[in-house]
Amino acid sequence: MGINTNYIWEEFSEPLKRFIKQRIANEYDTEDVLHEVFIKIHNNIGSLMNDNEINAWIYRITRNTIIDYYRKKGKNLEVIELPEDLESDTHEKLLANAEIASCLKGMIDSLPEKYKQVILLTEFQEMTQKEVSEKLDISISGAKSRVQRARKMLKKRLLGCCHLEFDNRGNIIDYKHRKSECQYC
Repeated sequence: MGINTNYIWEEFSEPLKRFIKQRIANEYDTEDVLHEVFIKIHNNIGSLMNDNEINAWIYRITRNTIIDYYRKKGKNLEVIELPEDLESDTHEKLLANAEIASCLKGMIDSLPEKYKQVILLTEFQEMTQKEVSEKLDISISGAKSRVQRARKMLKKRLLGCCHLEFDNRGNIIDYKHRKSECQYC
């Protein structure tokens, strides 16, 4: 077996932290659970029979550790949903999402200030466009217009950096990053 806990930490710590953070609101508890997961991984790495099953194995440990966390808190937790395709390419998808997210950060940072501001308020602070209009002291139609323009700018930049494939619902199902053509990553 060529897999060790250092490799697992480097490859999985950020995706696992995001996975845990989606299920545990408190940042400090998220960190504690993440460290507990890696202690379990380190102590049980020898029980992994097949390196090809590492994604599923790690996420099962993580899921069980989150359940243990809620049990210790005295909360009844029925089921924690795991990604449907966990057995196959979860890790690759998490890495792809992280790569796209890092590009998006650069793209958002490069927007003109008034567009950057509305994207951060609507998409990251989850404000409604009405709330944005009140906060920025602009009309609702002005806020809607800025959000639409900002989204169009981001879409244009994203499509300039990546070739994206969509399913019939508009969800991204595959992408190819064109690093040579991307100035944001």
